Amino acid sequence: MIITTNLSKKYNDNLVLNIDSLEIPKGQSFGLVGNNGAGKTTYFSLLLDLIQPTTGFIKNNDIQVDESENWKPFTSAFIDETFLIGYLTAEEYFYFIGELRGQNKSDVDALIAQFEDFFHGEILNQKKYLRDLSKGNQKKAGIVAALIGNPEVIILDEPFANLDPTTQIRLKAIIKDLAETKGITVLISSHDLLHVTDVCERIVVLEKGEIVKDLKTSTETLKELEAHFSGSEAV
Repeated sequence: MIITTNLSKKYNDNLVLNIDSLEIPKGQSFGLVGNNGAGKTTYFSLLLDLIQPTTGFIKNNDIQVDESENWKPFTSAFIDETFLIGYLTAEEYFYFIGELRGQNKSDVDALIAQFEDFFHGEILNQKKYLRDLSKGNQKKAGIVAALIGNPEVIILDEPFANLDPTTQIRLKAIIKDLAETKGITVLISSHDLLHVTDVCERIVVLEKGEIVKDLKTSTETLKELEAHFSGSEAV
């Protein structure tokens, strides 16, 4: 469903991303891992047409993302709190996203009602603006907003960061349900190797903007990733 071809991104003379070829099929839970500066957020930004590629392109369901906006109705994302509208309450924000994605108020209410456990009583009916919520609660709101409108592709950058352990466990169940039960293509970047191996059926490791590993997740994947990042991998 998502095909990357000869993709690169340079800032001045600094090459921050260089991917010759990468294909992510429909319905796959896909994890992107790497140290800071590896190119994870750059890749997601290119996929969402937030920045322009230096060379190459990404196609989402046969639509080249930097040439057409026709991928937007079936694609959603939460990258960071800049995706939120800080002067709205969570409810106002959910209804706003619903309008953008062709959902009426009752559609949105039905969806967010499914996430009461995830919100843990800290998001709805608080009479608080999003800007006044904690980082973790802003993230909860942003993730659920990304599920509004029946997207076929969902992109989440560091979704487990700033969440308490209980919420992380609930989020893993949500992500597994999206991919395994509903057939949604879910792309996740994360520094947390344990969480990403728990929820992703495939994991790609980026290093200095290039793919150095492409793994189908198994019982040995976490050990392999830990060995890679600790520098103890067998040569």
